[in-house]
Amino acid sequence: MALVQRIRNLIRRSQIDREIEAELNAHLAMRTEDNIAAGMTPQDARRDATLRFGNPAATKEKVAGADTALGLASLGYDLRFALRQLRKSPGFSAPSVLILGVAIGACTTIFSAVKPILLDPLPYPQSSRLMMLWEMRSSGAPLDVAFATFRGLTERSHSFDAIAVMKPWQPAMSGGDQPGGNQTVGSQPERFDGQRVSANYFQVLGISPIIGRGFQPSDDVFRGPNVVILSDALWQRRFARDPGIVGTQVRLDDTLYTVIGVMPHNFENVLAPGAELWAPLQYNPSLPSDGREWGHHLHMAARLRPDITRQQATSELSSILPALAKLNAKGYDGTGGAPNRILINPLQHEITQAVRPALLAVLGAVALILFIACVNVTNLLLARAAQRRAEFSIRAALGAAKARLIRQLLTESLLLAIFGALCGTLIAAGGIKALVALSPPGLPRVNAIGLHGGVFVFALAITTILGIVVGLVPALHATSSSLRAGLEQNSRGSVGSSHTTRRILVIVEISLAFVLLVSAGLLLRSMHHLLSIDPGFDTSHLLTMQIQETGRRFDADAARAQFFSSALESVRQIPGVVSAGLTSQLPLSSDFDVYGVEVQRENNPRGDGAFRYAVTPGYIETMHIPLRRGRLFNDHDIVGAPTVVLINEALAASRFPNQDPIGQHVRMGLDVDHPDRPWATVIGVVGNVKQQSLAAADEDAFYIPTTQWPWVDNVQSLVVRTHGDAASLAPSVRNGIWSIDKDQPVIRVATMGSLLATTAAERRFVLVLFEFFGITALVLATVGIYGILAGSVTERKREMGVRTALGASRRNILTLVLRQGMTLVAIGAAIGLAAAIFTSQALVPLLFGISKLDPVTYLGVIALLLGVSAIACLIPARRAASANPVDALRAE
Repeated sequence: MALVQRIRNLIRRSQIDREIEAELNAHLAMRTEDNIAAGMTPQDARRDATLRFGNPAATKEKVAGADTALGLASLGYDLRFALRQLRKSPGFSAPSVLILGVAIGACTTIFSAVKPILLDPLPYPQSSRLMMLWEMRSSGAPLDVAFATFRGLTERSHSFDAIAVMKPWQPAMSGGDQPGGNQTVGSQPERFDGQRVSANYFQVLGISPIIGRGFQPSDDVFRGPNVVILSDALWQRRFARDPGIVGTQVRLDDTLYTVIGVMPHNFENVLAPGAELWAPLQYNPSLPSDGREWGHHLHMAARLRPDITRQQATSELSSILPALAKLNAKGYDGTGGAPNRILINPLQHEITQAVRPALLAVLGAVALILFIACVNVTNLLLARAAQRRAEFSIRAALGAAKARLIRQLLTESLLLAIFGALCGTLIAAGGIKALVALSPPGLPRVNAIGLHGGVFVFALAITTILGIVVGLVPALHATSSSLRAGLEQNSRGSVGSSHTTRRILVIVEISLAFVLLVSAGLLLRSMHHLLSIDPGFDTSHLLTMQIQETGRRFDADAARAQFFSSALESVRQIPGVVSAGLTSQLPLSSDFDVYGVEVQRENNPRGDGAFRYAVTPGYIETMHIPLRRGRLFNDHDIVGAPTVVLINEALAASRFPNQDPIGQHVRMGLDVDHPDRPWATVIGVVGNVKQQSLAAADEDAFYIPTTQWPWVDNVQSLVVRTHGDAASLAPSVRNGIWSIDKDQPVIRVATMGSLLATTAAERRFVLVLFEFFGITALVLATVGIYGILAGSVTERKREMGVRTALGASRRNILTLVLRQGMTLVAIGAAIGLAAAIFTSQALVPLLFGISKLDPVTYLGVIALLLGVSAIACLIPARRAASANPVDALRAE
C-alpha cells in the first residue's frame, strides 16, 4: 500500500505542492497571530514568524524530499536543468563529451580483448582442469613429448580423466575433389590446416561433434580406418553444409577418408586455432626406434581429475618416468635421453603467456588515458564552477541545501559521462575492428573479441565511475565557498583555492602524459633497432610461396623430385623472374626444422642441433645470402656425387674455432651416429640468416643440396627474385607451377618484405597503440595547460591591467604568464620522469636493443613536452600581454 501511495503522490505532484504550500501558509498565519496576541505589531509578528519557519521554498523541498517518489520527481527536474545547462554551454559540453568518449571508447576497446584472452575461462566445460604437459630435461627447457611418454603416462597415471596428444596435419585436396569423388571443374587445389590427434582429444576438451560422432579407440589403431572430422567452417565453405556429409568419403592426399562428424559452429580450438579437420594419430604401438613414433613432436593435453591438484599430478608422473625410461631405453637414447620430470601448466596460461605482457602493458596505458581524461574534464568542470559561483550562492540564499547543489552538479557530470559513453561506444565499435586488424598472428581467441554483454557492463561501470569522479571534486569545491564570497565575484580566496586545485590536476596530467610518451618512445626506438637488423639476405623484390605435393603418384622420391624440378624450371622461364630456388624451410616464416650435426674429429655421437636447409642450386644466389669463403652448390652436386654441405658463420665459429672449416667433414640427421649416414665435405661458409625472428640470436645452420638429402621433402618453399614488384608476379608464378600439375596446392604466398614485417607484428601492435595513447595524452595535457592559463588570464584581467598601468611592459606580462605555465610543466615532467623510470619495467619484455632508461628517449620526450607546452602557454600569455589596461580596469 505504501508503494501505491508513493506512486500516486508522484502522479499528483502539482496538487501535493499546493497542499504543502497551503499547510505552510496556515502555520505561518497561526504563528503570526500568536505573536500579535503577545503584543507585537503585525509587521514584527509576520517577520518573526517567517524567520522562525525559514525559507518557504527550502522547507517545501525538504518536506517533498521526505517522500521517495517526490524525490524521483526532483531528480527529473535536476536532469532537465542539467540538459539546459549543457545545451547553453556547447563550448564546454562538446569538448567534455569528446574527451570522455575517447577515453571510454579506448578503454572499452582494450577491455574487449583483455576480457576473453586473460579474464574469461576457456570455452570448454570446467576449463580450469585443462592442463598442458611437457617433457623436461636436465637443462630445464620444456620439450614436446614422444609417443612413448604419452602411452606410458596414459597406461599408468591416475591423476587425469583423460590424456591426449596432437600434432599438426596439413592434408591437401585437389581442385576437383568433392564428396563422393565428384569432380568440379575450375576449383583450385587447397591445403588445409588440421591435426592428427589421439582418440580422446575431444574428450579432454569436453566437446562433441554436433552431427555424427567423435573418435573411438578403434579408430586410433595402427593402420586403422581413414576417418575424419570436419569443422563447421570447412563444412560450409567446401561442402555447402551438405546434410548428408556424415558417411561421405573425401579425398585427402590422394587417400579416401570417411567423414564421421562435424564440430559445432561455436567450437574454439585454442590448441590449433586454424585447424579445420581432424584425423586419428594411428601410431604403431610397437614403437620402432626409427619410426615416426619417436622424436619430440607431440603436444600433450590432459583433463585433471577434480580431486587432484597440479602438485599431486606432477609428483605422480615423476614417479612413473623411471619405469618408462627403462622400458623404452633404445628409443629415448635416439632422441636425447628420457625425461627426468613432467611439467604441468594450466592450458589458459600456456596459450596466453606469450601475449600477456603486451596486453597488460596496453591495459596500463589505456588506464592512464582514462585517468588523464578524468583530470581534464574535472579541470573543465572546476573552471565552469568558478564561473557559476554567483549562481550557486544565489540558489543557496534562496534556500537550496548544500546536498541539493552537490546532487545537481553530480547529475550534470553523470549526464556528461552518459553522452561520453554513447560517443565512446561508437568509437569502441570502430576501435575493435581496428584492434582485430592490427592484432599480431599469435594473438589467441581473436574471434572472441567484440562488444559483448560483459564489455557493455564494463563500459556502464566505467561511465558511472567517471561521472561521479569528475563531478565530485568540482561539486564539493563549488559548494564550499561562503555565500558572500560567491556573490562577490572578485573574491581572491575563492579564486586562489580553485586555481590551486586546477594547477595540481594539470601537474598530474602532465606527469601521466610523460609516462605514456616515454613508453611510446621506448617502443619506437626498440622497433627501429629491430628493423635495422640485417636478416642475412636481401628482402627486396623477393616473392615466396609454399608448394606441397599430394597424391599416390608421388610416393617415390624420384617422382617427387621430378615434380619440384619441373616446377622450378617452369617458374624460371616466366618473364620478369630474375632467379628462383627451392628450400625445405623459409627464413622468417615460422618454419622450424632442426637436425643434429656431428664433426668427424669430435666425440659427439648425437650431434648438436642446427637448422637444416635442403636447397636447390640457385637458392643462395636468389636470396642474396653472402658467401664468406669457399664455393656454392652447382649442377654437379647430385645423387652419386660426393656429399657436400654449406655451413653458416655461427656453426663455423662454434664447431671450427680458429681454423678453416673448408674441407672438414660433418654428418647430419636425427641419428648422426648411424653407420649408414655419409660424411659430407664442407665446401663453403655463408652468412648468418635469421630463421625464427629478427630478435633471435644467430643460430647454427647448414645447407645441403636437395638431391643429396636422404629423402625429398614433400613440402618446399619457392623463392623468386623479380625485376619489378614481386607481389604482382604471384599469379604468373602460381600458374607456372600449375602448368606442371594443376592439383598441387600453392599456399602462403607472400613477399619477403611482408614476412619480415610479420616477425615484428607483436611489437608493432603494442607500438601503434602506445603511439595513439601517447599522442592523445599529449593533446589532453596541452589542452589542460592552455585551459588553466586561459582561465587564469581571464580572472586576473584586472591584475594585469593594474600591472600594466604601473609600468609593467608587455614582455614582463608575457614572461609572468609563461613562467607560471612552464613551472607547472617542469613539476609535472619531474614527477613523470620518476614514474616513467618505475613503470617502464613492464615494457622490458617488449624492448629490443635498448635499455628501459634509454637517454635518447627520455631527452626526446622532455624536449617534445616542453616545446608543445611552450606553445600552449604562449597563446594565453600573448593575449594577456596585448590586453588594454584601460579596458581591463573599466570592466571591473
